[in-house]
Amino acid sequence: MPKLPEDSEVEVKLDSGAAMLEQAIPAILRRGLFEAPGARIVAVVEFASTMYTGHAAGEDKSPQVKLRIKLAEVATEGDQIRQLREVMRAMYRQRKMNGTLDEVGNVPDLDSLVDDLLAAHPTETEYKVHEERERAARSGHGRVERFG
Repeated sequence: MPKLPEDSEVEVKLDSGAAMLEQAIPAILRRGLFEAPGARIVAVVEFASTMYTGHAAGEDKSPQVKLRIKLAEVATEGDQIRQLREVMRAMYRQRKMNGTLDEVGNVPDLDSLVDDLLAAHPTETEYKVHEERERAARSGHGRVERFG
């Protein structure tokens, strides 16, 4: 990969393969977005760079990178939405202040905000137990056992 000068502006474009995003948005929210232009949803999204475009020296075009959505989860409840927005605000403050939140006042650190957000959600272990129960229920479904 070519190295860019530190002052280079890189244009970001989204890849058309947004299937992960569509899967993460429940049907009722998709309908709501369609029926109410300008409506918003809040999500946690993971991107991966899939392609870059450079230009010859002296060209008056910015380098470009294309991103694809790899994982996405959309907040569907009021508490989730509020928590994600607070995490976003904290990340914004941190970015604008070059990594310190202390100067703002009694603002919780980002780790605390994320911990609070995750406290109401199932742990990985709880999810695995749930998946095992679902698998067991499906494998035994429709089977009649006779005793005696």
